[in-house]
Amino acid sequence: MKQELRGLPKGLAEIVGRHLAAAGMLIDAEPELALEHARYARTKAARVGVVREAAGLAAYHAGEWAEALSELRAARRMSHGAGHVAVMADCERALGRPERAIELAREAQALRLEPDEAVELRIVAAGARRDMGQFDAAVVALQGTDLDAKRRDPWSARLFYAYADNLAAAGRTDEAVKWFLNAAQADDDNETDAAERAFDLSPQE
Repeated sequence: MKQELRGLPKGLAEIVGRHLAAAGMLIDAEPELALEHARYARTKAARVGVVREAAGLAAYHAGEWAEALSELRAARRMSHGAGHVAVMADCERALGRPERAIELAREAQALRLEPDEAVELRIVAAGARRDMGQFDAAVVALQGTDLDAKRRDPWSARLFYAYADNLAAAGRTDEAVKWFLNAAQADDDNETDAAERAFDLSPQE
């Protein structure tokens, strides 16, 4: 971020940097306030890719899907990189355009994504398939070598949970219970309600 801001006059770079730092600190707890900081930074340095990226992510967390998509597209053009493609695809879903989310996922196959973003994109693409009523295709979209109950990657709990959730939507309840339990075992930080979902789906005596 500092490297990109060096192209600005020193005083302006410091102001923009402070607002971006504030946006980063607030984005989880107070996303609307984070977005205000990111928008201000954008008014001062709209031609800096990292500023547009920060504005896009802040807008996403604040639920401003169209704004997030616009900003992340701009950042992607400036950086010529993958550009948070999973977040962009999720914005398309939120805007009621699941087919565009799937298209983005297809295009991303030619990109070199980090493993965690590639998994996140699969989860979003599966959700888009589900939005379109393609429940079996949603299940297939999540399958891969990392869908292994013995794996403990940083994203394993989220992947297992998404797989279980889509199995449940497809009416494959027994398999869904199994994968919710796998998700619960992989979820060391208790970030999901996987155990509760498994209990709710299990036959009660």
